[in-house]
Amino acid sequence: MNQEAGDSMNNNAAAVAVASNNAPEKKLTHFALRLALLEKTATVFGTLGFIWATVVLLGGFAITLDTTDFWFITVILVIEGARIFSRSHELEFQHQATWLSSDGSASRSHDEESQIPPGQSSVGINFAFLTPNISKILYWLQLFSATTCVALSLTKLAKHDFGQIQKGDTDKRNRKAALYIFYSLALAEASLFLLERAYWVWNVDFLKLLEKVNDEYGLGAAGMVSITRFFYDAYSRSVNGSCLDSLKMDMLSFAGELLISTSPDEQHIGATLLRQLTTKEEFSTATLRKIGVDVHIIERLIEMLNWRYPNEKEIRISAAEILAEVASRKQNSLRMAEIPGAVESVASLLRTTRSSYTGAGDEICQRGAMSNQETIDMQLFNVLGLKILNELSRDHDNCGKIGNTRGLLPKIIDFTYTTADMFTYEGHITTVRQSLELVNTLASTTGVTGSNLRKEISEIVFTISYIRDILKNGEKHPKLQLLGIEVLTKLGLEDDATEKIGGTGGVLKELLNIFLRETATEEQERLRDAAGDAMAMLTLESKSNCHRVLLLQAMDKLVKAVESEALCTNTARILMNLCAYTEDPSFDHMLHKVVAIVPTVLKAVMEAGDKQQEMMTGLAFNVFHYKVCSLDEFSGMLREEKPAASVLARALVQTLKKQPAPSIRVPRMRRFAIELAIWMMRDCGEENVDTFRRLFRQLEMKTELAGVMETTSDFENFHLFSGTVGVSRYAQSLHSLARTASNLLDYN
Repeated sequence: MNQEAGDSMNNNAAAVAVASNNAPEKKLTHFALRLALLEKTATVFGTLGFIWATVVLLGGFAITLDTTDFWFITVILVIEGARIFSRSHELEFQHQATWLSSDGSASRSHDEESQIPPGQSSVGINFAFLTPNISKILYWLQLFSATTCVALSLTKLAKHDFGQIQKGDTDKRNRKAALYIFYSLALAEASLFLLERAYWVWNVDFLKLLEKVNDEYGLGAAGMVSITRFFYDAYSRSVNGSCLDSLKMDMLSFAGELLISTSPDEQHIGATLLRQLTTKEEFSTATLRKIGVDVHIIERLIEMLNWRYPNEKEIRISAAEILAEVASRKQNSLRMAEIPGAVESVASLLRTTRSSYTGAGDEICQRGAMSNQETIDMQLFNVLGLKILNELSRDHDNCGKIGNTRGLLPKIIDFTYTTADMFTYEGHITTVRQSLELVNTLASTTGVTGSNLRKEISEIVFTISYIRDILKNGEKHPKLQLLGIEVLTKLGLEDDATEKIGGTGGVLKELLNIFLRETATEEQERLRDAAGDAMAMLTLESKSNCHRVLLLQAMDKLVKAVESEALCTNTARILMNLCAYTEDPSFDHMLHKVVAIVPTVLKAVMEAGDKQQEMMTGLAFNVFHYKVCSLDEFSGMLREEKPAASVLARALVQTLKKQPAPSIRVPRMRRFAIELAIWMMRDCGEENVDTFRRLFRQLEMKTELAGVMETTSDFENFHLFSGTVGVSRYAQSLHSLARTASNLLDYN
């Protein structure tokens, strides 16, 4: 079973768990169901009692009723009518109270209130004050009505005083039974209502059921508004519709319904609840799964990103946090990016305190004009926006959409701007890291899309210089330096970008310093290796960059680094490029320093393994092929048996035997071995050529070459790769090289 299938099963399991009876809100829906059953049963008795009183008693016995019974019945009907009326309106005011408890009209800040006309503001405040009080009045009115009804009914049932019936008075013969039935119905209705109220108070006030559910969800004090509103909605649905309607509700659907509401208060509750659910580990998977398949919710969240009014800030933050979590699931990010304007909406979150096209003075003015809270809010939006874009960029197609969004790439690059003093601010470091991660992902995109993105990134005139400043000033933040180096390495896949990087003052110098720096930690070692990769990439097929490296006067250090096991692989790659692409004769004396380590290089060709052997073989070929080491010097090494010709020839043949098929780990191993063998059989001087041809024949190299020709792969014909796409093809294919070597073996 693959990882994706496993994740899908886990998501489904989590969703089922939330929807099951074990979900915290199910305690509330079951509670609402039981309350509704009591309420509806009481309503049935009340309806029967009302019909019985109006049709049977007042209709049939109105004249013959005892005066006491007449007024008792009348009072009971009036107070029950009042109770029913107050009951029908109580839930409305309870709902309204939950709206006003949220960050809606009742919780406006002083600044927001000052923007509201005085008349409207006072009305809002009065309404916020009156709503919960009206609800309390209606509540106590119902209790009073029900208690009075119980008292009156019990009084009449206990006394049995229904008036005297004279013998032969047929009009009154069923009156007593009718009164018994009415008072029993009234007593049953009022008692059930009081039982419902007692059950409500016991669970809500004493057992703290709502608080327990809130704690299980971990929503905090602010979450009580959402939980209370959910409970009232569930109870209202069961009372006004089917009793089972409350069981159909769950917290996720409830929050989603509120989110797409037209009421600002409901939107706020829905957004807040969804944000809290997405950050709770036990419920985040199911929550995000449900949001991900509901396009309407995603569309509303994306729409909220564009809201700019001050009183909508919290909703906007909630929407951004939810979308950041939604986009973290790849399938969700694909759906999200398909919504028209999604990337543009996310981009609207980003705001820099400076512009790449303004000077330092403008930056200071802009910062000075912002309050501390505005700065904090801006950083929060920036972090969330970058986080969402980072999640979206994990998909190839989304990278293209990000790159095509007008003005977005320069803004992302702008976040990488930093100076030495800015590294003291943790919030700034977070922003720089996220922007670098995003740029690195975009630059890593493969195919035509990736090539276009790398060109666009490198064409932004501040990209390289900003990364250079990070390399220069960020020594205490190696993670940022590592990201910056990785970006440079990816950009180096494009020829124009390579020249821009090398032409930006100090970049190659900083990379070389990091590569040759002493390391003490594993993190520093990764940084050093990345710098070596970048130097090898930037010097590949770049004459100008090779000249720039030689001008840094670091040749002695590079030659020495070949002897370091940790540095030798990347150093060999760099020296290979310097030998191959340095054409200015004025640098010959610098390159000649490599001759001193040729014995070490040849020893590695014969003894080292895998990557080190691959690079050392390539370096040996380049040193000889480009005449950095003269033929006399090479012949002198053979005469001194450093190494012996037979040992070197045997090592190359063994290399081909150990590589019967192309290797992704060492894709150029066979090529370098054959290139070096060709040089030995054709260009290493007359006195040595015959010797090597004879040795290779004795070692049956022709058989190995035939095997190479039968197993060549196209990936062996490239210097580099962008994903699975080859970059920078060799002038001669491996198959052609193997044929050339085989033909040389036939010469006498």
